Amino acid sequence: MSVNSYLTQLANDSILREVEKDGIQRSLSTISTRITQSFIGHLKSHYPFGSYTRGTILPRSMDEHSDIDYIVIFNDSQYRPQTYLNYLATFAINRYQSSEIKQSHPTIVLSLNHIKFELVPAIEQWNQIKIPSKNTYDQWIETNPNDFNSTLTNVNSRHNSLIKPLARIMKYWNASKDYIFESYLLEKNIASTGFYSLPYNAQLKDYFFLFVQSIRVDYSMPNYKQNAINDLKTKVADITQKESWGYSSQAEDQIRNLLPYRL
Repeated sequence: MSVNSYLTQLANDSILREVEKDGIQRSLSTISTRITQSFIGHLKSHYPFGSYTRGTILPRSMDEHSDIDYIVIFNDSQYRPQTYLNYLATFAINRYQSSEIKQSHPTIVLSLNHIKFELVPAIEQWNQIKIPSKNTYDQWIETNPNDFNSTLTNVNSRHNSLIKPLARIMKYWNASKDYIFESYLLEKNIASTGFYSLPYNAQLKDYFFLFVQSIRVDYSMPNYKQNAINDLKTKVADITQKESWGYSSQAEDQIRNLLPYRL
């Protein structure tokens, strides 16, 4: 097995399997029905968004914090976010009595056996959706929940459908390092990277090598984050060099050690 085939297999293995996907779909159907029934006449809309809808969510076996973002847009827009967070917390307590429920800053986290939901309250003002700010979650910020989906899909199409696999690989590394980057921002960084220097027939390893090289170390980060990024860049540079010298077996051993996973 080569470096590229290992990365390809890792990326394929990071796709939700049918059993896990079916369980999530059943839970999504249930939560959608229960929200509709619980807030009759009080909602504009509600639906999943985020990595699940983009196809970049990782299985729980690869990221124990994998979750489904679910937005709930209320009709009444006169209150601050905490009022709507309280509405969602009460809903979750009443309709999921045996599940773990907590507020995590601007969301209500509902933990089921096989997946977590992050319920995000929202309002709509002047045709603009607003959700609680992560920094000061008693304030609203504007958002377009699924706007990035089309961006990522278009970039993925332009690059031989290798961007989403790259995103899953990098998110797996990120999760294994205690989340050096916020997952969503990591995906946006990947989508905005200029891969046009790569040839048309570039492989997944080429995208992986180039993206890792492009990561900039933010020296305002905690030391452990800086060290993790520098370690990644150093090891990938060594793997790239061994590949160029024809030491494919050694390069494969190193990529397995860098991104260990039982395939």
